[in-house]
Amino acid sequence: MAQNDSAQSDDGDHCAFFYGTLMVPDVFFTVCHNTKDVPAAIRDLYTFQPALLHGYCRRRVKLADYPGITEDKDHSVFGTFATGLTRANIQRLDYFEGGSYERRLVTVKLLDKVGNVKGEGNVEGEEKKAWVYVFLATDELEGREWDLEEFRKEKMRNWTRAGVVFDECDPEDPAKVADE
Repeated sequence: MAQNDSAQSDDGDHCAFFYGTLMVPDVFFTVCHNTKDVPAAIRDLYTFQPALLHGYCRRRVKLADYPGITEDKDHSVFGTFATGLTRANIQRLDYFEGGSYERRLVTVKLLDKVGNVKGEGNVEGEEKKAWVYVFLATDELEGREWDLEEFRKEKMRNWTRAGVVFDECDPEDPAKVADE
């Protein structure tokens, strides 16, 4: 798998910005630990905080339960800033996301206060660097926004069962890694 120098440590100092299925900690734990029911000692190694990524737009991927983001200077994406990730977590995430995505280092703004669905009332705070997975096949995106609540109600149970999340993953085609 492609790596760069900043991904060499395995001491839990990596951060990521999740904007889709991985915003749900149970999905994250299923991907990274093969179960949503991790012990408290493992769960406590990570933090999840609301954040915004400016300059990107989130859309549903056609015929899929998950979204993709693409660069778009006129939009922002609401998501989750996750800390405590190890190199092993990042490698599993590269495999999970696959070759349709590119992992990039971006700057996100933590949210001190979360507003409404349209972002009205958001109070932005500190800036943080994080990995994010950018969708490469823009022609495979729908015109509409991906909906987290719709995913939670209709699809999440399919994404939190051990092994199931990797059924269609190709181990020979992990996410690409952008040059920093």
